[in-house]
Formats: sequence, C-alpha cells, structure tokens
Amino acid sequence: MSKVNVLVVDDAPFIRDLVRKCLRNAFPGMVIEDAVNGRKAMAMLAKEPFDLVLCDWEMPEMSGLELLTWCRQQPEMKDLQFIMVTSRGDKENVIQAIQAGVSDFVGKPFTNEQLLTKVKKALSKIGKLESLMAGAPARVNSAFANDSLSALTGGKPEAAKVAAPAAAAPTKPLLNAPKPQTAAAAAQVGRGQGQLRLASGTQPCVIKALSLKEALLVVRRSAALPQVLEGAVLDLEQGENAEVARLNGYLHAIAALEPKPESDWLQLTFKFVDQDAQKLDYLSRLIARGTQQKHFTPGA
Repeated sequence: MSKVNVLVVDDAPFIRDLVRKCLRNAFPGMVIEDAVNGRKAMAMLAKEPFDLVLCDWEMPEMSGLELLTWCRQQPEMKDLQFIMVTSRGDKENVIQAIQAGVSDFVGKPFTNEQLLTKVKKALSKIGKLESLMAGAPARVNSAFANDSLSALTGGKPEAAKVAAPAAAAPTKPLLNAPKPQTAAAAAQVGRGQGQLRLASGTQPCVIKALSLKEALLVVRRSAALPQVLEGAVLDLEQGENAEVARLNGYLHAIAALEPKPESDWLQLTFKFVDQDAQKLDYLSRLIARGTQQKHFTPGA
C-alpha cells in the first residue's frame, strides 16, 4: 500500500486535533502531520512531499491563501491537493482562492462526513484513495459518527459518556440574566448580537458576556439542539463601520437560560480557538465598547 501524507495547517489546536482524529478514525494507514501557520507549513512542504494539504485561511505570519500561492509556484507541487478549511465562504474569497489554484473548500463549521467527503474526492483525483481504503478496516466506516464529539473521543463510547453530562451541567450564571422576552428585545437592538453558524444551520444570538477566551451567548431553542464540543463559527458585526469578525470555536457548555425544562432560550458557552492577532485585537476593541453598553457585560 502506497503511503499517503497529509498536512493539516491551522493556528487553532482544537481544529487541528479535530481534523487529525477524524482522518485517523477513517484512514488508519494515513500519515498525518500538522503546522500552526503557513510559514511553518511552507518549511515542511519544502522538506518532504505531501499528497494533501488541509489549510485554514486566516493565520498569523502567513495566511492560507499565501501558502497556496507559494505552493502553486513550485513545479513539484502541481499535483498537490490543497483544500481550504475556512469560514470565509464569501463569493469574492472563493474566487480569490480559485484563481490561486485551490483544489476544494470545506466550510467551518463542518461535520466529519463533510470533511471526509472532500478528502476522499481529493485523494481519488490523484489515485491514492483506493489503496488507502483497502488498508482501512471495514468497521471504521460503519461505526463512524459524524459529529465533533465522536472525533474528539475517537468514537469510544466510554469517552462519550464522560463528556455528555456537560451538556446539562449548569454554568457560571450570567450577570443580570434577562428574562426570555428581554433577550428577544435585545436581539432587535442591533448591538451585542451576532450569528452562530453550526453544521445544522445558522442561528441569531445575543452576546451576554465576552472575554478574549470565550463568549456567553443566548439563542432561541430549536428542534436541532446544539451539542457540547460541536465546532461552530461566531460572526460578529459591530461598530460604525460594520466590522465583521468570524471567530472559530466550539460549544463548551449548554444550559437552559431559565431554571425550567421548557425554557425557550438556551445559554451557550462558546470557546474561541483562533490565535490570530488581528482577531484578538478586534475582540479587545469589542470588549472595550461593550463596557459602555448596559446589556453587554465582559466576562471574567
């Protein structure tokens, strides 16, 4: 069986771990390495050949687009499959990446199934999929779950049982937590709000507390309940210039906003995983503005 080398590039350790465990579960024979930014990935690509690169767009030192551009300038990397794993799904960004020579896209947040579909397609293009699948045990595909919790626990039931209670565990209470109607009213004000993008869809949210590490969000309960450890993207638009920040992260805790099971509102603790200095600077300015807003209380 020919060796398949994959390089995962992302400044967020959580995302790198998620992708690695997803690939290892599905393809035990795959060789997977990772890099924290484009600069380090470039050094690794210059030293040894890779078949596939799964790369974030926004990273410190060198972005995913800059890394892609460099790769396409190297004659020996003409067949390298380069998949951008990013929350940048805007038309202009897609066109920019296509012009630079991207092979495919995986949007954040993603399910394991979505990621594996793109990886299989890429490896099939270079004739590497068949030999890789031949070395994978049949039970992997049949038992594989398509959520981020399964990827992090390696599909082990006992690990999942330990993590699951966190969904119902009470979190640090919100300061001056609003009644449901107050949360609904706050969502219409236009400040202290955002869009939470999950694999199941997009939900508007009210931001009740914010720090450089996490945000406390209030969302309306829906039929598709979010999951603990589920990857997500928080889109924030604030300020006079309508600045937009796409913050990658995962749901650390989920609880009812009110102490009753039929509560229409959920409180989510959203942990950030980005290490990008520009995003951290944006968060700092957002927190500073938030201190002057009655319904926007910075977190600890």
